[in-house]
Amino acid sequence: MAKKKIINKKDEDENSESEGGMSLDDAFGDDEGVEYAPSKPRKEKKKKKDEEGEDEEGIDENELEGELEEAEETEGKMGESGERNITVKASKLIAKIKKGDKIKIDGKEYEVDQHYVLMDHKTTKEMAIEIFDPKTDKDYQLRYFSDQANETLDLYELQEIIFVKKAFKKIEW
Repeated sequence: MAKKKIINKKDEDENSESEGGMSLDDAFGDDEGVEYAPSKPRKEKKKKKDEEGEDEEGIDENELEGELEEAEETEGKMGESGERNITVKASKLIAKIKKGDKIKIDGKEYEVDQHYVLMDHKTTKEMAIEIFDPKTDKDYQLRYFSDQANETLDLYELQEIIFVKKAFKKIEW
C-alpha cells in the first residue's frame, strides 16, 4: 500500500517560491555601479505638405473633419427617432440580385457590381451588394441581414477609404 503524503498550504507556498529561481531583488540587487545608457529621443513623423497645405496622402485635416461632421449630421437626421420610412419595390427576391442588375435609389439608377456574404452569423447572414453610379463612378454598398432584408436595408457611400451611411427613402429593383 502506498503512503499518502499530506502537504499543508504553508509547505506548498514555500516550495513554489524556491522552485522559480531567485527573486527580482536578488537578481538585480547588485547593479549599484552599473551606468545605463540614456534612452533615445522619440522621432516624430513629419507629414509632407504640397503647395496648398494638403498632406501628400490626399486630404487636408480640416477637410476631413468637415466630412466627418457632415456624415454625423446625415446619420443624426436619419436615425434619431429610430423609425425608418423606406419604400421597397422589388421585382424579384433580394437574394437573386446579381452583377449587372439595375437598382434605383430615390430615382437615381445604380448598377450592381457584386453581391456577397459580408459576415456569417450562423443564424443569419450579413449581406452586401456593391453598387456604383455609372455616371460618376462613385461606389456604394447596400447592406442587409438575410432573414429580415427590408427592415435592415442600409445604404453606404465610399468616401476616401471608409463607407459612410446615407439616408434614402425609396429603393427598387
